[in-house]
Amino acid sequence: MNINNVLKFLEELKINNNRDWFNVNKERYLVLKIDFEQLTQNLISEIGKFDKSVVGLQPKDCIFRIYRDTRFSYDKTPYKTHFGTYIAAKGGRKSEHAGYYLHFDPDGSFFSVGVWQPNPQLLKLLRVSIFENIDEWNEIIKQKQFKQTFDDGWYEEDMLKTVPREFPKDFAGGYFLRLKHYLVSKNLITADLQSPDFIHNISEIAKVGYPMNRFLNFTVDENGF
Repeated sequence: MNINNVLKFLEELKINNNRDWFNVNKERYLVLKIDFEQLTQNLISEIGKFDKSVVGLQPKDCIFRIYRDTRFSYDKTPYKTHFGTYIAAKGGRKSEHAGYYLHFDPDGSFFSVGVWQPNPQLLKLLRVSIFENIDEWNEIIKQKQFKQTFDDGWYEEDMLKTVPREFPKDFAGGYFLRLKHYLVSKNLITADLQSPDFIHNISEIAKVGYPMNRFLNFTVDENGF
């Protein structure tokens, strides 16, 4: 897949986010969509070599639609201006499981590992799991390779100001109990996107994050999500 073609299309779409322009360029989009489906399939295959839970996923279940739902939004532009795919057990983009998200965007591409915005019930269970197994959690996320790979740190949107009241306020791992997402990312620069080893390189990033996903998904599976 020529990712430069994807970014060029998305740059133009940002400027011309309307149905007339999109209809004129729809054949171009459909070619890119097919390429993105193949890229997703290749990633599923590579990640499946170490994370068996994603084996058998179909790209159509992982890739997010480019069409926006504008019914309840002030922003009425009809199309998303990025390509995204979420590879996760039991449903891909609709899964409750921690997984692997690839995002192509002319304003900044990245690859993420973990779970974004778990539902409130699951979030509570994940916090309890981290609290009760903090040594195992620290052993995973304090590995040198993990910290070097995901050096931008944790996704802190909507983070609580204090530790939830059901946990000790002086708990040493309180930072992680305040998070509302268990997600780390690797920003992708032009050289990353243009590398002939792109699939292999992304799967290696995924492999670094896999132990964290395995930790999180134990709780997800144990509670039937």
